[in-house]
Amino acid sequence: MDFNVKKLASDAGVFFTRAVQFTEEKLGQAEKTELDPHLENLITKGDATKNWTEKILRQTEVLLQPNPIDHTGARIEEFIYDKLDRKLPSRTTNAELLGQHMLDAAKEFGAETPYGSTLITVGEYQKKLGGAEREFLHTSAVTFLSPLRNFLEGDWRTISKERRLLENRRLDLDICKARVKKAKQAEAKAAATPDFQETRPRNYVLSASASAVRVEDTHTAYQSEGPYELLNHLRCLQDFAEAQATYYAQCHHYMQDLQRELNR
Repeated sequence: MDFNVKKLASDAGVFFTRAVQFTEEKLGQAEKTELDPHLENLITKGDATKNWTEKILRQTEVLLQPNPIDHTGARIEEFIYDKLDRKLPSRTTNAELLGQHMLDAAKEFGAETPYGSTLITVGEYQKKLGGAEREFLHTSAVTFLSPLRNFLEGDWRTISKERRLLENRRLDLDICKARVKKAKQAEAKAAATPDFQETRPRNYVLSASASAVRVEDTHTAYQSEGPYELLNHLRCLQDFAEAQATYYAQCHHYMQDLQRELNR
């Protein structure tokens, strides 16, 4: 493995210079280039989107799986199956378990008895309700939870990387601006008492100015990229609402049928 001491020293020097610039800006001892207002607005919206996506994701998981222990176990199982590249098996819902218990109880009490026959009727509809819930959980996971996780684990990491690069370029730009300012001051001072052998100030100005232009170009390019185009969760939200509407409509339909059965 190659160990480039010069590169390591150079990287350390750049990091230190940026840290000094950042600290001086916070203390009000150095000028800071303000980003484009539109980009600043995008950054603010990006932070808000990330924070609220995390909260909505966590609370949706709680809604779909209220038991914290079951929820943790479900996430572990989901992680394992994902690593094994296998499809996660459908889980039996509580309503389906209740329905099965009722059907088993009906066998014990006798299907011909009033209580046993009613247990069968209610149990079958409980299993239908559980099936509708299982379908709702699956649809919500695919169309809502997964896209939110993908945003946080994929898109947001890309956005964060772009922001760090932009901030580094902005710090480099301000470092160059500060150097140009100092070099011009040195040039003005040298002009007052000329030394024809001294060419460093002007060369320093030219070098620093060229660096500032290169960083300015990079800075502008990052602004123009607009990485926050990934922040639209509207479609996912619509899919989740549609899944809920379908689920509750099915539940309402099953309960109406159950009431008619019991009223016979």
